This record gives sequence, structure tokens and C-alpha cells, in this order.
Amino acid sequence: MAVVQVACIHCQQTFNVVKNGKAETGHQWYRCKGCNKNFQLEYRYNGNLPGTHEQIIKMTMNGSGVRDTGRVLKISPTTVLARLKNSTHQQ
Repeated sequence: MAVVQVACIHCQQTFNVVKNGKAETGHQWYRCKGCNKNFQLEYRYNGNLPGTHEQIIKMTMNGSGVRDTGRVLKISPTTVLARLKNSTHQQ
């Protein structure tokens, strides 16, 4: 049996990461006991990747439109709008 060391994508710890079920797509979920966050190593949709939300905000602040942002990041314009709406509620 092979053991694979998985590093948390949020805090980069390797010793506190445990398996935490599977997604509907069949990809493995992991949970970091250090920062208590869930993550996957592979995502099926680019809109769920870590850092996509920040890229959407940066592109919007630089004057890119919704459709242009979606085209560049390979996500739906509806996802871009939803992420922008959610970002205003967080501040």
C-alpha cells in the first residue's frame, strides 16, 4: 500500500491532512486539522479552484467585463456575476 503525502492548499501542512469523503464527481475531499478547511486536489470546474475569486475581483478592478473575465478564466459569466455579488456582502 502506497502512502501519498498531501499538503493543505491553505496552510501547507502535511501531517494534519485526512481524507474527508468523496465529491459527487468522484474526487477525494481532504480536511486539514490545522486550519480546519476542506479542499480537493482536482476540481472539475475552474470556477471552484482556489484563487479564482481573487482573479475575478482583480480583473473587474482593471476594467474587464463579465463576459471577458469568464472567457479568460474559462468559467460561466453567471459564475462571475455570482462571485461579484457575494464579494460585496463580505465587506
